[in-house]
Amino acid sequence: MGISDVIDAPKKMHPFKISPNPLRAVHSVLMASAMLLCSIVLLHAQANTEFAITKIEPQIVTTPAISYSGATQKASRPKSWMEVEVTFTWVPRTPTEKFSDDVTFNYYVLLSNKSVAFPQGALLTGQVTHTSLPAKQNDLKTVMYLSPRSMERFFDGKIPASAASAIVDIGVTITRQGQVVAEKSLKGTGQWWPQYQQTVGYLLNKTETPFAPLNSDYYEAVKKQ
Repeated sequence: MGISDVIDAPKKMHPFKISPNPLRAVHSVLMASAMLLCSIVLLHAQANTEFAITKIEPQIVTTPAISYSGATQKASRPKSWMEVEVTFTWVPRTPTEKFSDDVTFNYYVLLSNKSVAFPQGALLTGQVTHTSLPAKQNDLKTVMYLSPRSMERFFDGKIPASAASAIVDIGVTITRQGQVVAEKSLKGTGQWWPQYQQTVGYLLNKTETPFAPLNSDYYEAVKKQ
């Protein structure tokens, strides 16, 4: 064996090339693993979700006309309210669980009333808590309202002709035992509302409106505060 053979021996023993930056390859593997793990966790969470919001339906409705006796009926012209109806389901993982109490719905209604006071539009927030929700139902209903006076306030004295012209987006979450168990938006995805300043006190649950005695068997019972 000559001197040249000794010098060339390491090259013959290691014919492959070593990556100039092995840490980059390790980082890529770790990132791919992390993304896969997140996907598995997300799919697992979705598969175990008990609550699901299936529809958010805003519309403009008029003040209900209710006839009564025993007092003079006051003449008034029905005005327009904004109604936000939500359809949801609850399928518990525990078969013995038949009813659920203290299930809270949080509403985030972004109005299309951009102004000096509301550069991004007013984000109205409100919540309602329901009791005795029945299990394994596909069309449970809850609802919130914005009064005519409130709409006049936020839209410079004029009530929008339609919900589509009044609303940019609506987000709804369901909270149970302090945890968000479901969420949905009318148009967007994810929780877009944290980026806006919230305005509370204007969204009303059904018991706080003239609609309180109507459709009692259609909407779920509201917990008394």
